[in-house]
This record gives sequence, C-alpha cells and structure tokens, in this order.
Amino acid sequence: MAANTGALTVAAIKAAKPGKLFDGGGLFLLTKDNRAQLWRMKYRHAGKERLLSFGVYPEVSLAEARRKRDAAREAIRDGKDPAAIKRARKVAERVAAANSFRAVADAWMATQKKKLAPATFAKSLWLLDQVLPWLGSRPVAEIEPPELLAALKRIEARGANETAHRTKEKCGQVFRYAIAHGIARRDPSADLRGALAPIVRTSRAAITDPAKVGALLRAIDGYGGQHVTRCALRLGPLLFVRPGELRAMEWAELDLDAAQWRIPAHRMKMREEHVVPLSSQAVAILHELHPLTGRGLYVFPGIRSTAVPMSENTVNTALRALGYDKDTMTGHGFRAMASTRLNELGWQPDLIERQLAHAERNKVRAAYNRAQYLAERVKMMQSWADYLDGLRSGAKVIPIKRKAK
Repeated sequence: MAANTGALTVAAIKAAKPGKLFDGGGLFLLTKDNRAQLWRMKYRHAGKERLLSFGVYPEVSLAEARRKRDAAREAIRDGKDPAAIKRARKVAERVAAANSFRAVADAWMATQKKKLAPATFAKSLWLLDQVLPWLGSRPVAEIEPPELLAALKRIEARGANETAHRTKEKCGQVFRYAIAHGIARRDPSADLRGALAPIVRTSRAAITDPAKVGALLRAIDGYGGQHVTRCALRLGPLLFVRPGELRAMEWAELDLDAAQWRIPAHRMKMREEHVVPLSSQAVAILHELHPLTGRGLYVFPGIRSTAVPMSENTVNTALRALGYDKDTMTGHGFRAMASTRLNELGWQPDLIERQLAHAERNKVRAAYNRAQYLAERVKMMQSWADYLDGLRSGAKVIPIKRKAK
C-alpha cells in the first residue's frame, strides 16, 4: 500500500495557489486558475506514464482521494491498469442504465402507445410508476423475485391489493419484453404466483331489477340540474358505452340520419373503431341537445370550458343528487344493467358482448362478428330502448325470449 506521507493537509489545500500539491504515492491536487481543485494520480503501466482522475475537491475529500490512490496502486501491483478498469466500469454503468428496468419499461410502453387508448396507456404508466422508485435504476436482468415482491408488498401495504396484482402483471410484460430483446433471461414475476394477498372482487354498483330500473329512469327524467347533464343521464342506459366514451362523444362522430355513432379507434379501450346503433329515442335526445352544444366539438362539453369534455364525475354526481349512492348505481353501472337484462331477455350473448365492445380474442371471429352482427345489433338496440320505455312507464313488461342462434 502506498505510504501516506501526510504532505497534504486540509489547511494546505485551502491555502493552495494555482499549481500542484503532491501527497505521495503519485497522488496530487491540481489547483487551476479558476480555483477549481482536481485530484489526480500519476502512475506507470506497461512502461508508460499515465494519469488517473479521482474527482473534485471538496466533493472528494483528502481521505477519500487517498483511499482511491491506494486501491489503484493495489491494481497496479496485480498487473492491472486502473484507468482501463475505470473505463470498463463506466461502460458497464452505461449499459446497465440503458438496460435498467425504467429504460426497458419506457421502451416497452413506447410500443404500446399506438395500441392502447389514451386512458389505458396512462393507467399502464401509473401502474409501473408504483415500483419505479425501487426498481427503476436496477438492471432488468438482475432483478430477482424477492426484490420484485418487496416493491409489490409496498403497494399491498397501502391496502391496494388489486393495484399490486395489476402492477405485477404489468411488470411481467416488461420482463418478457426484455427477454424477447435479449436483455434478460427470465421473468421474476412468474415466481410470485400466490405471493400476494388475493383480490376480493366486488361487482360494480348497478341496478338490474326491472322495477328498480324503471324507478331510476323516472328519477332521471325528473333531474333538475344542467340540461346537458340530464341528456347524458338519459343516454347512458340507452347506449351503455363506457363513461369515458360517452362524455367525450363528438358531434363529428355522429350520423343522426343513419342513426349511428362511430367511435374512432383511438378513443376505444381496445383501439378498434366501435359502431353504436342509435335507437329512435337516442336520436331524439341528440336532436334535442344539438341546439345547445352542436356548434362545438363535444356533445357534452365541460361546464367551465367547451374545449374539454364533461368531467368524469358529472354523471356520478348527478346520480348522487338523485339519491343513488356509489354502492347502488354508477355511470359504469348502465353497462352491467344492459348486459344483465339483455341476457335475461334472451338476446344472443355474442351480440351483447359486441355491443359492449368487449375484446374478441379470436381475430378472425372478431372480424366476422363486426360484419355479421351490425344489423342484429340495430334491432337489439331499438328493442332495448323500447323495453326501457316500458319500464319507465311502470308497465309490466313480459318479453318473449329470443332463441340464441
């Protein structure tokens, strides 16, 4: 180990003038004209004089500089070049940074941006953000199951069990992307099966009893708030689309003469265009609303600005004003209401699923369904609207069951 001559002291460093102050063992402090003070070490390797940098004083203290010098001299005695070791370490750090969990997650998310609806994409980013503070800088290939589990347990500790499970699934997708690109060899999330607390699933609040549906429809008709909000409430059960799709409805997407609403792919959860047949009742509501909002972009513009759609909380807030709490009915509940009742009314499940815009895993079958079922869905949507009218009036509706094809 290099002898510590003690030539340098903190007082001597503070009083140093431009030039070099040597400490021994090749270590010296270079003071520049601008008062910057840099640690350097002179040494010889393979017969050539070389120079090694240890950083800036006082960020690197005198004691730390001496430790770095001693470590370098040990490497020299072993026949190694400290400068080459330092360069190799920097390269490894750059590679590790490029292959960090954060970098790989960003690369994978970039491939998903065109495939996912904006809201779904944002949710995926949010899920990954749950573990990035602990895993983000780690090389993706070095993350082991216990380390991933520890990050997920932090989420679970907040009582967010479902979020922990979804984050685990999202991490698994990142790891599989890394494997496909030769950055990692295994997916540690696969070893965590059963390691997280189970999800206690609860159904979304929805009214499905026919008599209660009728009461809800009558309550909506008597809503005394904003007329635009009332129209959204009236269209919710008729169209049973996702709340985000309804509130962002644009006039340009509507063809009232053809009684169709074409929701573009970029606004759909599954990134596929969705056609919603409009019943005569739905068309009438939209004609009623057009004089109020038809000059703008959105059918349901925001209250404070027409440049943005209605707030995501508007419909639910209106339902609360009508006396329906979050455990009884929500805007999303119109989908469950329609699905339950239409199935019980005997409509073909494929028609209902297609109208709900649920994903069809079989792509060939999906293409067939889109083409084959539109005419039938037109009939179903009009029949559904007529059925709701019957419930609203309080009539006892006894539908004739349709035989599934």
